[in-house]
Amino acid sequence: MAVLLAYFSVVLIWATTPLAIQWSSDSLSFMAAAAARMSIALALALSFVAILRQSFAIFWQHRLIFFAASIGIFPNMPVVYWAAQFIPSGLVAVIFAMSPFVTGLMTLLLLKQNPFSLKKVLALLLALIGLIVIFYHQLHFDFRSVYGISGILLSCVLFSFSSVWVKKLTEQQAVTLDAFHQATGALLFALPGLLLGWWLMDGDLPQTVSVKSAGSIVYLAIVGSLIGSALFFYILQRLSASVVSLITLMTPVLAILLGKNLADEDLPAHTLFGVGLVLIALLFYSSLTLAAIKNWCSQKLLSGLQSRAIDVDGNAESAIREARDDMIRYK
Repeated sequence: MAVLLAYFSVVLIWATTPLAIQWSSDSLSFMAAAAARMSIALALALSFVAILRQSFAIFWQHRLIFFAASIGIFPNMPVVYWAAQFIPSGLVAVIFAMSPFVTGLMTLLLLKQNPFSLKKVLALLLALIGLIVIFYHQLHFDFRSVYGISGILLSCVLFSFSSVWVKKLTEQQAVTLDAFHQATGALLFALPGLLLGWWLMDGDLPQTVSVKSAGSIVYLAIVGSLIGSALFFYILQRLSASVVSLITLMTPVLAILLGKNLADEDLPAHTLFGVGLVLIALLFYSSLTLAAIKNWCSQKLLSGLQSRAIDVDGNAESAIREARDDMIRYK
């Protein structure tokens, strides 16, 4: 239940962050807004580590894992911001919905596991068709679109590569890092690149910051970067990278539904039809997702029973040895 709650919490957070990202750039450049967001998030995270009196050595000890996780923030985030200048937001959502396919390919290459099955491929294709139907009116192509499409495709590769590489490293090194430290480590290794990018592309401190920008940056730092990243790494530890990548399919659909209910936005017939296709595809895929969660829970339960059995056997052997020693002493 905790895994499902964390999973859908990430979906909700990712569905609300696009609007916050737009608002954060109200009085700042996109690189300044991104760097400020990550700086605040990292400052809060390191403050928690210091208050809890935890060692900072863990960030160097597992530096390769944290570096792999940071790729999903930098250079991925500046690539998305840059590409979004050239294509509509709807096209961004459709292209980024290719992430499950790219993640599956990365899983095949890095983990030597084949996540593809006929049911999965059909479900993902149906979801992609649904997203195309939803955003069809925004799918306008011109020469500038080549930059945007290339950038979002590169972002898909970076996001998928980061997720699968983190999964591979944690399995290879047989380490269990809590989600908070993973999120903090990712921010720690990503922030220098973001600050360097801001200095090269902007470099000027803003004279004034609007309330909209400030509020959005604080929301993104706490909810988007700290809570959202921690929950993302939490579910990544417990589910396959392919199942986690399905979040990119749910996010645009939920964003549309939130816009309808919270901002009273219009929902034309073709949008409702596309949303229906995506929901059907996700329901078709959900049986596989629930099966993966069930298998994980079963494995945890089985390993727990085995460890208890070993403890019982160990206690029994210890009791026998003590009884034998007592008998020897008595004789």
